[in-house]
Order: sequence, then C-alpha cells, then structure tokens
Amino acid sequence: MPEQEYLPPRPVAPAGSYRPDRDEEDPPPWADLPPVHAGRRDAGRPPGADQNEDLPRRERGRRAIRAAARKRRRWLVLAGGLVIAAGVAIAVVLLLPSGPGPAAVTPGTLITTFQPGELRQVPNACGAVPAATVRQYLPGKVGQSAPLPVNGAAESACNWTVDSPPVYRLMELNMLAYAPNGLASGDGSATFAAIDAYDSTLQGIANPPKDSPDPRATVTPLPGFGDQASSAMQVFHAGGAITDVATVLVRYHNVVVTVTLDGLEHSNRGSYGPVSQSALSAAALAFARAAEASLH
Repeated sequence: MPEQEYLPPRPVAPAGSYRPDRDEEDPPPWADLPPVHAGRRDAGRPPGADQNEDLPRRERGRRAIRAAARKRRRWLVLAGGLVIAAGVAIAVVLLLPSGPGPAAVTPGTLITTFQPGELRQVPNACGAVPAATVRQYLPGKVGQSAPLPVNGAAESACNWTVDSPPVYRLMELNMLAYAPNGLASGDGSATFAAIDAYDSTLQGIANPPKDSPDPRATVTPLPGFGDQASSAMQVFHAGGAITDVATVLVRYHNVVVTVTLDGLEHSNRGSYGPVSQSALSAAALAFARAAEASLH
C-alpha cells in the first residue's frame, strides 16, 4: 500500500480571539498552510507541485490584504482629521465675541454696516440751535415749524420765518444721516454716501443744469469746519422780485447739514428790503455751526 501523505492539522485560534475586523490586519501565520483537502484536489499531480504553484498566489493574496488594510487605515486617519478640524472651526466661531458693532472691513470689498463715528440718527433740528442764536440773527417775531422728515430718525428739519416788512427771512435747516450704499463711491460706506451727496449738492448750486431757472452760486470753501464745508450765495430774479439766498453746506462723517437763508431784497408787492448778503451768510453760518456741534 502506498504511503499516505501526512497533512499537519490546521492550527485553531484560541477561543475568544476572533475579531470581525481581522481582515484589516496582517493575515495570521497559519494562513500560509495548504487546506486539508489539498491532497484530494491535487491527486495525480507531481509531489510538491501544488505548493510550488500556490506560493506566488498566496504571496499576492497576502500583499493585497495588507494593501487594503493600509488603505482603510489611511482613510480612517483622514476622516478623523477632518472631524477634528471641523470641531475646532465650530469652537472658534462659538468663542468669538458677538453683539452689535461694525463688521470687519476687508480691503477692496463694499462696507454694508455703520462704522465707528458714523451716526444712525440725528438730533432734533429745532432744538439744535440755541434760542439766543435765533434771536440774534432773526430779529422780530419768529415763526417756527418742523417739516415731517421722510427718512425717519436719520433726518430732521426745522424752518424759522420772519415776515414783518421791511424784513422777510426764511431760514431752513436740514440734517440727514446717510446709510451705507452699494451705489456710493469708494467702499460704499455711509461716509462715502454722504461725501457723494455733499459733492452733488455743491455741484448743483455752483453749476445748475442749463434748463434750470436757478442762478449759478458763488462758492467759498470753509476750512476747519466739519469734515467738509462751503458757503454759497445766489441771487434769484422772479416776477420783479429779487431774493438773495445764502447756503452753508457741512459734512460731518456721514451726516450732511444744509442751511439756507432767504432774504427778500426787493419785492413787487409791499415794502421789503434791502438786505445785506454778508449778514445773510453770517446768519446761515451761525445756524450751521450750532447744528454741526449738536452731532458731537
């Protein structure tokens, strides 16, 4: 009887040592041994042929298992790193101080919030000018009215009127706080919106459109007053009447203060006038200074 080939028994893993994720680690040492039924499957083949042919195959299998395990470990490490980074980002956002205040300004981007020093609302225009200033520059019986603002708390206006021949005066004060505007020049901030409004108003006084009945104004800069300031004088002729109009325009941050004082120099009815243009300019400047001071 031919001698039967002896096959060693397959090692048995210790009880409790099996883990479902075993395939993620290097294969166990006994994985290299041939299966117990190899003799029957390879009957008729030369001795040792099955081992010689299976070695490269088993080696490739072991390498594939190791590569897959390493790949899974790399993905686990990457996923863990992403989770940690997300947690850090959330913690930073939660720990940052919150509350009202201007947003950070990035160069080259539009500003959409009020910045330090800019005003969201203005004081009451009628209360911005002291009563002593009103009596000094508008002698006589003065009537006062407050036009309804169209911009809410961001705007306030007040009118003072003297109508006692030969004196006729109409003093108009308007204060308007501009908000950030994407159509404004510069970075679109509230201050740049006010700068645009100031320049546009001054340009309209100095060079009215050709189809406008308004005369050109003589404009004089007022250095050292607000952030920008100018005075202007216009002479209107209408229906035989002559009216001199003194204007003072002041910008403080994002607020534009406009003061106009009409003085009837000659009327076609009644006995009004004459007026002093320098007196009109001085009165308008005094009201503008009082209004600008109320913004600080």
